[in-house]
Amino acid sequence: MTATTSSSAATATPSPLADATRDEASLRRFLHGLPGVDQVGVEQRAAGLGTRSIKKAAKLWAIDTAISMVDLTTLEGADTRGKVRALAAKAMRPDPERSDTPQVAAVCVYPDMVETAVEALRGTGIHVASVATGFPAGRTSREIKLADTKIAVDAGAAEIDMVIDRGAFLEGRYLEVFEEIQAIKAACGSAHLKVILETGELATYDNVRRASWLALLAGGDFIKTSTGKVSPAATLPVTHVMLQAVRDWFVQTGELRGVKPAGGIRTTKDAIKYLVAVHEVAGEQWLNPDLFRFGASSLLNDLLLQRRTQADGHYSGPDYVTVD
Repeated sequence: MTATTSSSAATATPSPLADATRDEASLRRFLHGLPGVDQVGVEQRAAGLGTRSIKKAAKLWAIDTAISMVDLTTLEGADTRGKVRALAAKAMRPDPERSDTPQVAAVCVYPDMVETAVEALRGTGIHVASVATGFPAGRTSREIKLADTKIAVDAGAAEIDMVIDRGAFLEGRYLEVFEEIQAIKAACGSAHLKVILETGELATYDNVRRASWLALLAGGDFIKTSTGKVSPAATLPVTHVMLQAVRDWFVQTGELRGVKPAGGIRTTKDAIKYLVAVHEVAGEQWLNPDLFRFGASSLLNDLLLQRRTQADGHYSGPDYVTVD
């Protein structure tokens, strides 16, 4: 089977699953026909993988890999162009004293800050991501959601992080959610689409599995746990369920889709637990920034401190890294 990634034109459901999206009844039948999630089993497995220990050489590799997967994020009402430029500088040179430190994957901002981020990162290979669709609540009309997306894309965003309508999903209006994701995907043009499920509001692992598949069926390039504005945000068990979804999607369609846990991942120890889960649940090919990201702001600083510790053999205090 040939592996392909979801392209900007991939709004049509792959033929093996086309019948699932024919109408509301078909979509409901498909989503509710997915295997139920064993809550105890997934939580135990997540806890077990979280206790894995790794050797020093592997730990340095894991730290560098995690740095390269970070979507360095600022999503505050007080964001300024100066703050976004400073974040872009950190994205390019996370540790200015260590030139071998990897760059991050992307900088994520609000639509009105995309142009500033694009100018600052031009020619670096670092992507500019933008939230859209009425982030974080998504409580606005589809017309405004599409306009929000267009503003970000026209300003140069290479990635769009949209939020699904959780109210519609929880009421079982699956086709409405599906069609909205498809519409946003089409508005993205060549930009990749990350679909935020806001798993902390979905209540059950079964709902997380259904929402994951719904987003994949609609053409999402990534499925993302959270906005970071709702608690709980990313958790290992939820991320396990989402990794299972993209793995099973690949088995059925040959298409590789990504996963992005976001919110609450603050330490190197946390990040390594997630990388172990990626390897064990989805597979080694997902251990790259094209298929796995961390949505984070404070995580990068701890990764940089632990990287220095691994390289120097002693702990470096927080004064050695810039404060976001």
